[in-house]
Amino acid sequence: MATRAGIDAKAAIKLAEDHQNIIFAIKAEFDTSTLLLHSGSGDLVINSETYTGAGTLLAISDIEDSNDLKSAGVTFQLSGMNATVLSYAVSESYQNRPITLLLAFVSGGTDHVDGVMTLYKGRMTSTSISDSPTEGVTITLITENRLLDLERPCNYRYTRESQVALAGAGDTGFDAVEKLQDTDILWGRSTGGSNIGGGSSGSSTGDIGDIGALTRLA
Repeated sequence: MATRAGIDAKAAIKLAEDHQNIIFAIKAEFDTSTLLLHSGSGDLVINSETYTGAGTLLAISDIEDSNDLKSAGVTFQLSGMNATVLSYAVSESYQNRPITLLLAFVSGGTDHVDGVMTLYKGRMTSTSISDSPTEGVTITLITENRLLDLERPCNYRYTRESQVALAGAGDTGFDAVEKLQDTDILWGRSTGGSNIGGGSSGSSTGDIGDIGALTRLA
């Protein structure tokens, strides 16, 4: 299990234990900076990055997991956030920016992380902001799984134009595609006294005349 993507060796050991102290952490990657929060208190270092504790102010919706290949999004809710976090929701270009949900195993009574596993990776799609006199500002962040791309039609084709758009003007991999549409490829029949595709030339018995002959010989 330690070799599965998103689960390190320490996390695999913790999963086999009867009791664990777990903390959820989110990594929201905006253009100007990355927002790092976790569901505990104080600072927590995960994968060499420092996450700020949000405690009960951080809420996460249920994570759906099934054997079917389908998209299931996750909703994050931040309550009582300061002006810095609020500015991300108001002024940042957040759509389609990556967001990651981690599950960290913490040693009891310490801030030492014993293992980390990735629960969810998606992209931010929309936000809503509400202001309450008692709870302050609440930001709801809706995300989608990248599997949703499988349901969207792809506008790229096997053409030179699509290849240049993806790989740049220096790519010549599909330059000959248009010529192939009207090209006759002779294989397995005689033309101009020579046999294409093998065999001897002329009209000897070893000459294979057409594809039908190949089928009959087989």
